[in-house]
Amino acid sequence: MAKDETHLNIISAGTKLEGKIGSTGSLRVDGQVTGNVTIAGDLVIGTTGEIIGNIEAETATIGGRVNGNITVKNKIVFENKAVVRGDIKALKLVIDEAQFSTVNVR
Repeated sequence: MAKDETHLNIISAGTKLEGKIGSTGSLRVDGQVTGNVTIAGDLVIGTTGEIIGNIEAETATIGGRVNGNITVKNKIVFENKAVVRGDIKALKLVIDEAQFSTVNVR
C-alpha cells in the first residue's frame, strides 16, 4: 500500500451500527450510527446518513443528520439537506442552507 493511500470505510444506506467508531482513514456514512465517531481522515455524511453521537475528524461534509457535537480540525461543509443539533467547532465553516437547532459555533 502506498504511503499516501488512505482507507475509506463505508456504512451503507439501510445499515444501523451501535458503538464507537475509530479509524486512521476516512469514513462515509449513508446509514445510521449511534455512538461517537473519531477518525483521522475525512468524514462524509450522505443525505440518508445519520450520526447520533459526538464527531471528531480532520474535515467533514454533512449532508444528512447529526445529533451531537462536531469537532473538525480543518473545514466543515454543511450541504442544503443537513440537519444538525449540537455544538460545532471548526477552523473553516461552509453552510449551504442547512438547518440548525440548538447549535453553538466556535
